[in-house]
Amino acid sequence: MNPIPTTTLKDWQSRQRADPAFVAAADALELGYQITRLCIQRGPTHTCPGRRCRGTQLAEMVGTHQPSITRLENGSRVPSLSFLDRIAEALDARIELRVVPR
Repeated sequence: MNPIPTTTLKDWQSRQRADPAFVAAADALELGYQITRLCIQRGPTHTCPGRRCRGTQLAEMVGTHQPSITRLENGSRVPSLSFLDRIAEALDARIELRVVPR
């Protein structure tokens, strides 16, 4: 019988950060993660009465269709700054833009 692996989460994360393909995939999804986390943090508010923001509710708040939110969340769409501004406004958030070395 094989012993149970003893890899820790820290070890796994360290290996993943060394994998360029993993880093690129994580970077592509980061914006969607940020928006989803913000929706979850906001929880039930005046903009999302009684429930967490989901793609459909956020789309209504932004004045777009739910597939546009899904494409943003799954990294298959690069949003315009004006689209991000509408999302930030709907979530009572601000946009921070950084330029970093490759």
